[in-house]
Amino acid sequence: MIFPVALIILPLCLSHPVKRDALPTINSITDESVAQLAVYLEHLEFSLYTGGFENFTDAEYTAQGFPPGFRENVGVIAEHEATHAQTISTILTDSGYTPVPPCTYKFPYTDPTSFVDLANMITSTGIGAFLGAASLLTDDPALLTAASSILTIEARHDAFLRAGVKASPFPTPFDTALTAVHAYNIAQMFIVSCPQQLPLIILPKLTFVGPTPASNFPPTPAGTLLTFSFDPSTFFIKVDPNAPLYIAFINMITNTTFIEATKVDATTVTIPVPEGAAGAAFAVLTTFSGGLNETQLTDFGSLTGPAEVILS
Repeated sequence: MIFPVALIILPLCLSHPVKRDALPTINSITDESVAQLAVYLEHLEFSLYTGGFENFTDAEYTAQGFPPGFRENVGVIAEHEATHAQTISTILTDSGYTPVPPCTYKFPYTDPTSFVDLANMITSTGIGAFLGAASLLTDDPALLTAASSILTIEARHDAFLRAGVKASPFPTPFDTALTAVHAYNIAQMFIVSCPQQLPLIILPKLTFVGPTPASNFPPTPAGTLLTFSFDPSTFFIKVDPNAPLYIAFINMITNTTFIEATKVDATTVTIPVPEGAAGAAFAVLTTFSGGLNETQLTDFGSLTGPAEVILS
């Protein structure tokens, strides 16, 4: 389903305007880059949730086991995302920057359940992006507080969605942080076209093939084989086809786990789920066997962008 977000009209939107004099200002290029990624992701989430509200009826949600009022709350989430996007855009504009405009999006859902599964995945990416940005805003407490106030609402959205499919609303004690480049690359999966992209690198694609979890996201046992595919011709560097490959598995606040991949063929690998991994995890193909944190992995260690895996 393709949605040019600028053409979508949701009656609920922007019922909670923020006073301009209460907003923080942006005082550095770093702060501006964080805000631009945030508004980029908020535009995407607004389009996603607007589609989930407009494309299905209350009866269709109820027929798939969602509780009464679920669709209405999907509309409220869309309202929140619009308010977030407007607020961040206002912060950028008032600080002398032009906020990145919305893109045209395509989301691969076909019914309320597949919409909610996808929304859980995308919202987990947004949460990871806000968490990853927190350390970049430590010199600006007011901006950090504003970002944190959005992050907590995003987490509530995710808990609501998960409860709707009878999954645990809080499957892990910690969420997983993402670098800007990794969050941006996940967003590219849903972009048809953009009037303006961000100045962030777009990495070759890693695709999670399976197994696809059930809609209620039961815990994936350690040792379960995960399959990923990729196109070696898209790598930015030449890789010896006989050299070992690794999946860097980014999950919660633990150090990134590096797992040697078993090659199925030239474009497909498998790895077992590491012990203790749960919730939203992000897999990156690399030639490094370890020793890199996520920032280093992003800067020079990634053969591909991340593939998101929902483990519970």
